Amino acid sequence: MEVLDTVRSFREARGKVAESLGLVPTMGSLHEGHLTLVRRARSENDVAVVSIFVNPSQFGPGEDLGSYPRDMDTDLSLLRNEGVDLVFAPTPEEMYPPGFDAWIEVEKTSEFLEGAVRPGHFRGVATVVAKLFNIIRPHSAYFGRKDGQQLAVISRMVKDLDMDVAIVAVPTVREEDGLAMSSRNVYLTPDERRAAPVIYNALNRAVDLWRQGETRCDALRAEMKAVLDSDPLVSSIDYVSVADSVTLEELDETAPQAMVSTAVRIGKARLVDNVLLE
Repeated sequence: MEVLDTVRSFREARGKVAESLGLVPTMGSLHEGHLTLVRRARSENDVAVVSIFVNPSQFGPGEDLGSYPRDMDTDLSLLRNEGVDLVFAPTPEEMYPPGFDAWIEVEKTSEFLEGAVRPGHFRGVATVVAKLFNIIRPHSAYFGRKDGQQLAVISRMVKDLDMDVAIVAVPTVREEDGLAMSSRNVYLTPDERRAAPVIYNALNRAVDLWRQGETRCDALRAEMKAVLDSDPLVSSIDYVSVADSVTLEELDETAPQAMVSTAVRIGKARLVDNVLLE
């Protein structure tokens, strides 16, 4: 496995690769969810590439950029064990050199949910992913469904800008109690960790009601909120949503493949999760 930290060195390595190349973009602190993406990329391509970059431009003021978990040695060990071919691990200065002034905004899809709560977040996401696609030139790129809006924003960017890369959506990987795997789960205390599955329970409550015939989205949102409010360790709820999974616009009546999502705070951790009505 070759680890590269500059655009120039990666492009030199990339120039030697003629086979199909699959990319898994990450911010490091790898867990089983990331490794599931890596295995999928490895199985579907001749060459597997993982990027590790904690992207400062997608963090807002007061967010956890400084404390975001980082463990490069462990990450590289895990990736070696998975048979990854190339790792691109640039510094912020390499990705955003002095004078950097070009940004990508996926306007409509970024307005809702996370975009409403975290202004500028998806400008940072879209820009860094576009840069990674330009540097790495993957044939396919792998993203987890847990960050449903991120997947929608990137898919829209690729479609609208005619980027020649296939976006592969991979199901969310969960702990045995339903909690979606996330690097931010390390922020949870033992008591908070025991409480955290309430997020998945709330999503499943909405799905259960829908399967019983409830089509009013306001009713589904109210039930999700009631489940979340029932746990005292949920300190705040940023949103509960039943939205179109492509446009992210809130729905009045359920539709096939609608995305049911929420973002909550439990202690220091801000956790997002979603399921699809299917």
